[in-house]
Amino acid sequence: MHHAFTLADAEHNLALSRSHEAYRLHVGDAVLDVDLRTAADGKCWLTVGNRHVEIVIATRGDEVFVHLDGETHSLRYRHPLDRLAAQVGGGADDGIFAPMPGSIVAVQVAAGDAVTKGQTLLVMESMKMETSLVASRDGVVATVRFETGQTFERDALLLSLEPRK
Repeated sequence: MHHAFTLADAEHNLALSRSHEAYRLHVGDAVLDVDLRTAADGKCWLTVGNRHVEIVIATRGDEVFVHLDGETHSLRYRHPLDRLAAQVGGGADDGIFAPMPGSIVAVQVAAGDAVTKGQTLLVMESMKMETSLVASRDGVVATVRFETGQTFERDALLLSLEPRK
């Protein structure tokens, strides 16, 4: 499976596959066996090839902070659809995706409506909790894919924006 991560403001493309005992990390022409384990005492251990080191991991959304060898590194996972959109001139901000499975409670906009950053576009419900989904930038609503009462899965594209003309 191909992935892209941003580390120190540089994007790194890699692939991950399974081996008999762990995973294999494919970076360029190099293939490394990798494994991440949590010990009974709660410590995390990363094995890359023959190197076995203790690490500390913290997450915030798609950002992962790894403390290794006295330094903290920030990694950010880039979803393949975000990368594809950026390649064709769009961007991750063009789509409003479901953060969790749920149903639409209210649709505040229609296709063709001009919207501003922070404006409520949709209200969804998941696990008896309502969440307002807002525009991440100024734009025009290109499509609204769900109506009030319809259900959806996590990561479903609920609405898309396009630049103002």
